Amino acid sequence: MDNRRLPKDAAKLFVDDRFPGSDAALLAGSVIRGEATETSDLDIVVFDQKIADPYRESLLIYGWPIEVFVYNFDNYRGFFERDVKRARPSLPRMLAEGLPIKDHGRLRKIQKEAAAILSNGPGEWSEKEIRIKQYFISDILDDFIGSSYRTEELFIASSLINLLHEFVLRSNKCWIGSSKWMYREMEKFDKELADSFAKAFDCFYKNGDKSQVIAITDLILQPFGGRLFDGFSLK
Repeated sequence: MDNRRLPKDAAKLFVDDRFPGSDAALLAGSVIRGEATETSDLDIVVFDQKIADPYRESLLIYGWPIEVFVYNFDNYRGFFERDVKRARPSLPRMLAEGLPIKDHGRLRKIQKEAAAILSNGPGEWSEKEIRIKQYFISDILDDFIGSSYRTEELFIASSLINLLHEFVLRSNKCWIGSSKWMYREMEKFDKELADSFAKAFDCFYKNGDKSQVIAITDLILQPFGGRLFDGFSLK
């Protein structure tokens, strides 16, 4: 792996070889952010007006695992809309942060469009959506508190992590994430809360102590009136 090409060189060679007639391309992901690890891949976005249907492909080439995302100048906007709706800005982030490696004049405008989407954030949750999530978090927390089976507790805790991370961020009109991006998005919003959140679940997974998880859940729900059960109705 030490002999592999530099990321930008490998990306340029890949685009030149595999997409010689493309209109634009950029390199994105952890290698651009300075966060690359031994297992990092190269995320490459290609725009080719001759390709009608968007697609994604994974390859091992030029010493790198490469994920290539291919669009034309019309269909990428549908993916922008999808990402905003699900509140996970995968494509806008890649384009806004990406390093251009090929451009026939349209890429800069698309990058500005992507940056604006990132800056605006996802749509704001309604009061009804907040109450529904608040209820389900409260219900799962009760299951967590009442369970005496370690195997069940592990999966309940996993559900709480996902729901709480989503609740914190969406109720504050922030992007959410998956996997490592769950913590990254929480850290971006409130580092102290993100660290307390991680510490609470780490404590539970290490020694079974539920108290910090219960406390951080109550802290997150407190601005919205705390746990919700009595009087809740879903219509």
